[in-house]
Amino acid sequence: MTDRKRILTGIRPTGALHLGHYAGALENWVRLQHDYECYFLIADYQVSDYADDIPRVREAVWEVALDWLAVGLDPEGSAFVIESLVPEHAELATLLGWFLPVSMLERNPTLKAEMAAMENPEDGSTERKSVPVAFYTYPVMQVANILMPRAHLVPVGEDQLPHIELTRETARRFNRRFKEVFPEPEALVGRVPRLVGIDGNAKMSKSRGNTIDLKDDAETVARKVRAMYGGPPRAANEPGRCDENPIFLYLRAFDPDTGGLAELEREYETRGVPNKVLKDRLTKVLNDLLDPFRERRAYYQAHMRLVRDALASGSERMRRIARETMDMVHDALDLNYLEKY
Repeated sequence: MTDRKRILTGIRPTGALHLGHYAGALENWVRLQHDYECYFLIADYQVSDYADDIPRVREAVWEVALDWLAVGLDPEGSAFVIESLVPEHAELATLLGWFLPVSMLERNPTLKAEMAAMENPEDGSTERKSVPVAFYTYPVMQVANILMPRAHLVPVGEDQLPHIELTRETARRFNRRFKEVFPEPEALVGRVPRLVGIDGNAKMSKSRGNTIDLKDDAETVARKVRAMYGGPPRAANEPGRCDENPIFLYLRAFDPDTGGLAELEREYETRGVPNKVLKDRLTKVLNDLLDPFRERRAYYQAHMRLVRDALASGSERMRRIARETMDMVHDALDLNYLEKY
């Protein structure tokens, strides 16, 4: 291992990854992987809301790993980790749960919103669910995930900031009460904090079916872009406001021709531009972005043993760090019972 500072970040395996994941997280991970000791976690302990569909979770573990490799994450320089292959995560979560008051979980706005969405889904086609205990306590598991490698930096989406603050507070409490074991990690929000769904809803979501996936082929991307919400109704050459049209949000996130885009925005707001023109431009921009991802993904799909090896070796690297951390935690809590005699 190196003396570089450590990063821990991850994704729940509930399906293939999409442009929101890339803009909000993966793009950052690719850049950071050369400067930090990185641990990328597939958080399969944290799928209690999908416990009735374990085959989906199993498949998603591989989908996530393939997407990581496709965007350019390097399993030689970084560790791809399956959470459940490092059982120390569960042990640390249990021990931290001794000291975390319920009130700290209940004030987490992200957790409250997610539980409300489970119990009263906005989508009428989605079945209402009771909140399982594991879902209620998954923020504790996330804290354990981050503290396990004693991470210094956590690249996250904007909606995950409350989890990072909970982690920092937990580290402070533990270090102050017992021994100095954990750094207080800093959050790093991606270049695009949040990408709206193609239907105009506030967030891309597999359950809403409003995503453009990283593995989508060129025709699928074209079809999805054609169906995109393009802002309030207007005539083809009627001026509009760029901030009211989600197509511009996508262009700002992914179009490398910033000068041409600025001119297009001026034209849109003064003389008007048909949404078809905007969508044709966006289709090309997205397919240019995704083409190298598709090529790398196809290679690894044809060599799945390499994907398996990346997950196995990365999980073992994390396991070694986890044993180190748990030795420090046991010592801090004076849990080494057998050393008395």
